[in-house]
Amino acid sequence: MANALGLERAEYRGAPSTLCPGCGHDSISNQIISAAYDLSLPMHRVAKFSGIGCSSKTPAYFLGRSHGFNAVHGRMPSVVTGAVTANRDLIALAVSGDGDTGSIGLGQFKHIIRRNVPMVYIIENNGVYGLTKGQFSATADEGQQLKYYGKNELPPIDLCMEAIIGGATFVARSFSGDAKQVQTLLKAAISHKGTAVLDIISPCVTFNNAETSTKSYSYGKANEIPLHEIEFIAGGYVPEREEITIGDYAEGETIAVEMHDGSVIRLKKLGKDHDPRNRLAALSLLEEAQMDQIFLTGLIYYEEPRMTLAETLNLTDTPLTQLPEHKLRPSRETLDELMQRFM
Repeated sequence: MANALGLERAEYRGAPSTLCPGCGHDSISNQIISAAYDLSLPMHRVAKFSGIGCSSKTPAYFLGRSHGFNAVHGRMPSVVTGAVTANRDLIALAVSGDGDTGSIGLGQFKHIIRRNVPMVYIIENNGVYGLTKGQFSATADEGQQLKYYGKNELPPIDLCMEAIIGGATFVARSFSGDAKQVQTLLKAAISHKGTAVLDIISPCVTFNNAETSTKSYSYGKANEIPLHEIEFIAGGYVPEREEITIGDYAEGETIAVEMHDGSVIRLKKLGKDHDPRNRLAALSLLEEAQMDQIFLTGLIYYEEPRMTLAETLNLTDTPLTQLPEHKLRPSRETLDELMQRFM
């Protein structure tokens, strides 16, 4: 069955995966394919970015006719910033890992959020460095024991908490084994204006799949607690930029959060009383979950999108890559006039 662009789902695939059979990253790639197909994304407008690690190999496995850039370790955000600043028509999909983001790339992660670069930032989080034989990463459980690396004595970094503190306006957590939730959150993130962070627990079946690990498949399946049921409805218009607000809603009640491209996320509250519009409540929720080792998934935080980097820099609506040379290059007279000011 073809989508609105006349493309079959298979046309959104990439190269065959070379990851370990059963890797959670492959499931995420499949959901990116499904989300892009359902949203009828034009692949020539999509740019895929990654750093270094097992997770950063995955852009090769989806959207084979899109642009792609595999950056150095932890430096993917800089490349995204340059690309979408020069061409604001691009739809940026970035895939990183817990090591690529939480260790060497933590500074870049915080600053791309601070600048609100429009992109979907997917963290495929497995708690280990799978590409270099399974060392502990910055998100590994404190006290966790691994056969070849002993006991981890350090507390984990919560990347969702870091994102909210850093100023992200869309922060969600999911589990690669929950295909429906991952796909729905991906669609909402793609429709978001600004940096959308998705921290997806993605089990490493080779180095970190023991039942005692909170990053294992069995733990995720047995302990995942969704904050709400989520439904995504694509929109077909761009409403005025007004504050997005929703009223209080009771357990079992359904609310609709309208996004600026006309898309809507419907949230049905389950047992956990959480309002994703409340920043302090989101941080408290994550703190509680970390202390009690509770695996909560869903939309953790969402707020009215703020100015993106291009808007902050007062860039033209026309992408810089499409401007003629005479508008990009100052004339000799303009340069002479500028130099006169410094004499």
